[in-house]
Amino acid sequence: MKPRQKRIALILGGLAVLVVAAYFVLNALNSNIALFYTPTQVADGEAPKERLFRIGGLVKEGSVVRNEMTIRFVVTDGAHDIPVAYTGILPDLFKEGKGVVTQGRLNADGHFEASEVLAKHDENYMPPDAQHALDQAEAAKVGASLQQ
Repeated sequence: MKPRQKRIALILGGLAVLVVAAYFVLNALNSNIALFYTPTQVADGEAPKERLFRIGGLVKEGSVVRNEMTIRFVVTDGAHDIPVAYTGILPDLFKEGKGVVTQGRLNADGHFEASEVLAKHDENYMPPDAQHALDQAEAAKVGASLQQ
């Protein structure tokens, strides 16, 4: 084999290794990504089925029901409500009427089975997507009441 052919074979081998490594990295990222959706987007069917994703909004007042280690509550953006079930210990800042982001999957009944619950860290912070959804829901309520 000539030196030129050895160099070409080495370059092609290196490119093949790079392609395989890029495939594994992208595959790992795709399987571990958890996108954020609002309750309205979930109700409209935009959320993935049988895939991990996050849902955020406010914990609906009067919706928290505790049964030993399973906690059931409703996440709302003002326009739509999504029932959530979580087994585990809730964060200290978790309260009715406060912001929450939950990560999990939708079950066949349309209930969200959460594997993780994150409460907002102070009174002023809310994820931008959740704030936008709440603002849109409030605008829709105002618009509907003005038309009546």
